[in-house]
Amino acid sequence: MPPASALAPRPLGRSRLPVSTLGFGGAPLGDLYARLDEAQAVATVEAAITGGVTLFDTSPLYGHGLSEHRIGAALRRVPRDGLVLSTKVGRVAEPFVGRGDGSGYRGGLPHGMRFDYSYDGAMRSLEQSALRLGVDRIDIVLIHDVDVWTHGAAMIEQRFSEAMDGAYRALETLRASGAVKAIGVGVNEAKMCERFARAGDFDTMLLAGRYSLLEQPALASFMPLALEKRIGLMLGGVFNSGILATGPVQGARYNYNPAPPEILARVAAIEAVCARHGVPLRRAALQFPLGHAAVASLVMGAVSPAEVADQIAELSQPVPAALWAELKAEGLLAADVPVPA
Repeated sequence: MPPASALAPRPLGRSRLPVSTLGFGGAPLGDLYARLDEAQAVATVEAAITGGVTLFDTSPLYGHGLSEHRIGAALRRVPRDGLVLSTKVGRVAEPFVGRGDGSGYRGGLPHGMRFDYSYDGAMRSLEQSALRLGVDRIDIVLIHDVDVWTHGAAMIEQRFSEAMDGAYRALETLRASGAVKAIGVGVNEAKMCERFARAGDFDTMLLAGRYSLLEQPALASFMPLALEKRIGLMLGGVFNSGILATGPVQGARYNYNPAPPEILARVAAIEAVCARHGVPLRRAALQFPLGHAAVASLVMGAVSPAEVADQIAELSQPVPAALWAELKAEGLLAADVPVPA
């Protein structure tokens, strides 16, 4: 078992829900990059539970419901007490229309998905998720993918209005009734996190890729606001789609695409500093975001028990303060960026 500090629970913003420092992200269990054996998928979730992970995040999008099925199968094998389950709304499954092309998932269920950020759409989405998961309660519900990345600049104003007028009101109702414990958004853009934070009363936000060892665009404006409003952050994409795990190797990916030369060069410089301190790049990348007080949990995907064990091990190993100091001295981190103590 890892040291207690490796997965020590942190309160999730104003909700005070205790969540493990390392969370489990369910996107890969939806056959995101490759078809995954069913038994291996369930065993991966079980390994996370055994290792001390208590936060499990999924979405109807992930494999068009397959991730929820697999996480539910694993959770049914263990006592639910102490485990925190998170899913998302904003898409509704249509089981009889077919998936069509362009889902981005190699496998998954043969069901279509359509955007629906209305009040009724959010309620229907959550009902479908509960059925796929096989549960009678879901702790955290996030409004999913209301960002320019997903909808484009021409549609973002309409989608934001739909979400605030519809899905947000639905989640407020559920929270007020005690049906869910925390509500938030899950997006890829810090600016949209900030916009939602100013427009509504949210407990948490899941932000992917915008606060990492490589780049910190969320730091200037959104993260101070999160502290002010006591919004607990779940961070995804701390490896920026892979390059901070693999290093600047041929074919390294950044933001879901091949990394451009300037990103490869910056990561190479960071990796060189890490090497001088005897620290693997992935360890530094995993631990860096935990230096910010607004961050409650790192939501990390995995496709095997070994991958889960590796993440836990990397969180358990020390990173010397001198490494962070040298990154700042080399201009690879700004002087005022918070780092782990």
